[in-house]
Amino acid sequence: MLSNKRILVGITGGIAAYKSAEIVRSLRHEGAEVRVIMTKAAKEFISPLTLQALSGNRVHSELINADAEAGMGHIELAKWADIVLIAPATANFIADMTCGKADSLLGSVNLATNAHILIAPAMNQAMWKSAANQTNISHLERRGVQLIGPEEGPQACGDFGVGRMAQNTEIVKSVSEQFKVQTLRSKKVVITAGPTREAIDPVRYITNRSSGKMGYAMAEAAIDAGAHVTLISGPVAISSPERCYVINVETAHEMYKASLTACVGADVFIGAAAVADYRCETVSSKKIKRTADTITLNFKKNVDILTEIRRANKNLYLVGFAAETENIKENGYEKLRSKKLNAIVTNDVARADVGFDSDENEVYWMTQRSVTHINKKLKEKIARDLIANIANEIIAIS
Repeated sequence: MLSNKRILVGITGGIAAYKSAEIVRSLRHEGAEVRVIMTKAAKEFISPLTLQALSGNRVHSELINADAEAGMGHIELAKWADIVLIAPATANFIADMTCGKADSLLGSVNLATNAHILIAPAMNQAMWKSAANQTNISHLERRGVQLIGPEEGPQACGDFGVGRMAQNTEIVKSVSEQFKVQTLRSKKVVITAGPTREAIDPVRYITNRSSGKMGYAMAEAAIDAGAHVTLISGPVAISSPERCYVINVETAHEMYKASLTACVGADVFIGAAAVADYRCETVSSKKIKRTADTITLNFKKNVDILTEIRRANKNLYLVGFAAETENIKENGYEKLRSKKLNAIVTNDVARADVGFDSDENEVYWMTQRSVTHINKKLKEKIARDLIANIANEIIAIS
């Protein structure tokens, strides 16, 4: 469940900090990419070198990071994380969180992140049940912070009671459950991704710019939502997601034929691929030699996959993607209407900071009834938002 997930582990200064090493190891074992933030006090209990070795990444602790973009390491980490897990969370740090203090790297990340925050409290039993601490806990829970534990048992100070940090297995299970949103449980979802290539001669082709990252992120999000996913992919340089059926194609015609077959009995089709609109009318059987100063290539239009999928599947929930350089919403709406789509996702590929080859995107989710702007964030996070929108739409019309 944690394959390709980004977990930011915060470690604060309590005796339970020694258990954090096993938590980091277990998260990585489950496939997560892990980064660690340690408070100054935490480093008194466990060595940063230990956490660096177990996480595979250098440990962060300083609020000002000269190596980060504009020195803002807390912003980079806040955007990077899918989940922020603080284990152990001491009574002191819980109080700081309640007040919104940002005088440490971990405190600043908590304020800046859009990721879900989980805390595993660890403290003396008297501190846990104190009125001040219980008030702080209630405030954090109302803000959406999720508690894991604490448990009852013997404590390092010799007391017995509630306050021990939850077991490693329980903490990792709680993190994993954040991604088990079964909103598309048992639904059959077909997704296209990447570019297509249209041959000119045996060694040359024309293509569209596409890394495939957005389509692959959509596949991962649909899998996490419980769907049975078929991913039809053009040529890309990224690894195929696990737990889905992958069909590799090259040309627009191959993608069309594979999509038509895969959509039999499907519930959702998501056309995230950058399909070439045209192909060469005649493909040379031999390499075209560089002799003439100019050559002329005649092109003919490729089949419109979304239009043909709709024609063959009247009840399929159909989602298109539109990469635009101007009039983003206007052009998107025209495609939504003309192709008889249920929804379309549009983005501005004229921007250098999102879209092509970038790990981030910024899009509009458009239906016949509404337009929703999804702010710039990692494509994996946008994909989860889009899959949630698709699931909500399917529920609404079913």
